[in-house]
Amino acid sequence: MVIFSVYVVNKAGGLIYQYDNYVPRAEAEKTFSYPLDLVLKHHDEKVVVSFGQRDGIRVGHAVLSINGVDVIGKNTADGKDTLEYLKDAANYPVSIRFGRARLSSNEKLMLASMFHSLFAIGSQLSPEVGSSGIEMLETDVFKLHCFQTLTGIKFIVLADPRQSGIDALLRKIYEIYSDFALKNPFYSLEMPIRCELFDQNLKSSLEIAEKAGNFGAGS
Repeated sequence: MVIFSVYVVNKAGGLIYQYDNYVPRAEAEKTFSYPLDLVLKHHDEKVVVSFGQRDGIRVGHAVLSINGVDVIGKNTADGKDTLEYLKDAANYPVSIRFGRARLSSNEKLMLASMFHSLFAIGSQLSPEVGSSGIEMLETDVFKLHCFQTLTGIKFIVLADPRQSGIDALLRKIYEIYSDFALKNPFYSLEMPIRCELFDQNLKSSLEIAEKAGNFGAGS
């Protein structure tokens, strides 16, 4: 089983910790002749496919590299504008690698804030008083699990739908937060968590959860 990532969101909706444990890289690389039979465009500081799915290349996939040179944002690593380069027939044939681009730090901050708002909406929509809010969201490829403490800190885990023991893992992460963040004299409440012991113990707990699927006594 796989645990994809962990988020910690403070009571104001700010992202104070994020760790990518496993990022699947569904990529496709193909050599193209001129003219390029895909439509590309700029979107969120990336060059993405807007039309022309084929051979594992999907709409929304970003250009990751050209002829082995990484693409960073709108330009290649050697400074060439990606779209302008691909418009020039003299640069063909060209090998392009496509895939889903990783979320930027700003995108992660925005998504954490959006989930915080959805959590609050879920509580308000409840027909019963004292709803816990959103505890799980499910898609075909992952489940989002959320545990909110009494003080309003949210611990969020994205995992494979078949992964078991997530409730115990969430409480284990809360325990690690209490032991290695809150008890750290240099840590300020509600602020980003930058603690090596927190990182080490979190990674160890994720590894145990993936292998065993749960936490036994004394974990």
